[in-house]
Amino acid sequence: MALDFQQVRDQVQQLGISASLKEDLLKQRREYAYQLLQEKSGDIEVLRQRVELVARSYDPTLRCALPVAEALNTRRALPPLPQAVTVLAADGSQINPDRHAEVEYALTNVGAIRMRYSSSQPPTTWVRSNLIYGDELYPMTEARLALSRDLQERTHLSDLAAEADPPVITFTDGPIELWGVREETGQEASEYKDSLKEYLRVLREMRQRGVTTAGYVDKPWANLVTRLLEVAITPDDQLKEIRKLAPLHGATDLHLFRELLDAGERSAVFAFQSQAAANYRGDLALHFFYLNVGKSGNDWLARVEIPAWVAEDPTALDTLHAVLLHQCRIMGERPYPYLLHRAHETAVVSLEEQEQVSQMIALELRKRGITVAGLSYKQSAKNLAGRTRYKR
Repeated sequence: MALDFQQVRDQVQQLGISASLKEDLLKQRREYAYQLLQEKSGDIEVLRQRVELVARSYDPTLRCALPVAEALNTRRALPPLPQAVTVLAADGSQINPDRHAEVEYALTNVGAIRMRYSSSQPPTTWVRSNLIYGDELYPMTEARLALSRDLQERTHLSDLAAEADPPVITFTDGPIELWGVREETGQEASEYKDSLKEYLRVLREMRQRGVTTAGYVDKPWANLVTRLLEVAITPDDQLKEIRKLAPLHGATDLHLFRELLDAGERSAVFAFQSQAAANYRGDLALHFFYLNVGKSGNDWLARVEIPAWVAEDPTALDTLHAVLLHQCRIMGERPYPYLLHRAHETAVVSLEEQEQVSQMIALELRKRGITVAGLSYKQSAKNLAGRTRYKR
């Protein structure tokens, strides 16, 4: 037996008791947060100034929403779907280096797909596979590989957008911001800065071509707008302790906008207040809105992240809104952009394919007289079918 289910069952029961006790408090905080959203909805300039004060004087790491032009409780109805638009999506997967494997290597695999509304042609797919072997592996961490994969996704979309019939919309899964190590020193920080520089170049190319680009965050659990409300209600004499204060703890944007938005509606557009936001300036400044991609009685919230040139273009914003809703509804009761799902299917590397790559590398090396290390004894023991423990 791998688990002591009696112990787990006892702990699950304690979990349930604890959750029940907290539920009333969480409900009160969520209701209070929604009340604040309504009360503060028109205080755009006051809230902006307060957030900027806190970030400048008390907490430079503050990460929250920053009001732009629309009231906090804005609700935008679903616009009509455009008759002609090209939609591109990309997703990636990776194989991380494994020192226990027969041969050590890494691989990124990026899948992209294009669909033209108004065209009878089926969607077109592409794959870019990149093998990393030998000296390139050292030092290669999972985070570095993920950073490389994310940059390849964006670059691939930019290349495809250059050849597509306008207007063009592109989106990826997850935040539009490029994530990675941001410390001032170290090799990983240096690589991140190089990748960020390239990514900003890609964004500028998209802007110049008039491409609408976005990042789609499914089931978001951030508290960006909720944190804004916490900043709003913190007394002036307590702002210096803002990092330690969380009067709405347990309330999230997901609860807030599920209460506000009906199916098909989007929220106001907000800017990001964060340290990383300084990397994205002017037309590239990062923004976001919430979108209820569900149906009546079955609400489902997503956060959609966009650059400033999209946020400031009402037509581009409406087109993105309409296309994302249509894409999600193609998937039926579990709304998620259809093309992102297809891009994921295109990019994913199966265990069988991974083993085939390992065999290809091992065969090539042996053909050239190079010794292959082979599986570690630890991995060999794990691979023994049915073996669970040593027997005398």
